[in-house]
Amino acid sequence: MELSKLFKSVIDQDTAPVVICDINHTVVYMNPAAVSYYNVDITNKNIKDCHNAESNEKIDRVVAWFAESGDNNIIYTSRNDKRNKDVYMVALRDESGRLIGYYEKHEFRNREESPLYAPIGG
Repeated sequence: MELSKLFKSVIDQDTAPVVICDINHTVVYMNPAAVSYYNVDITNKNIKDCHNAESNEKIDRVVAWFAESGDNNIIYTSRNDKRNKDVYMVALRDESGRLIGYYEKHEFRNREESPLYAPIGG
């Protein structure tokens, strides 16, 4: 099986929103959870068009930090107490370590309430 199909399936099955951008800030992919969460599909649009000037400055700062070193790969960007989640930006790199994009990672901190080995969602 083609590896890219496996990776896409991993992202598509994630229940947390995943928005993947290239180095030019173009949204190249939103998983179904992201489309549902944001209630819009902005694939092929610039992510910075959806943010205010202060947020765009922060995005630029993080991407510049990613570009400084191959060791700079994840940064904590926000906490949402109401949704009990932390949000990170994560660098995407090619095989040589060159920065090729980034994505937003949501980590929900609620304890899982489903029984062990019970289907989730459904």
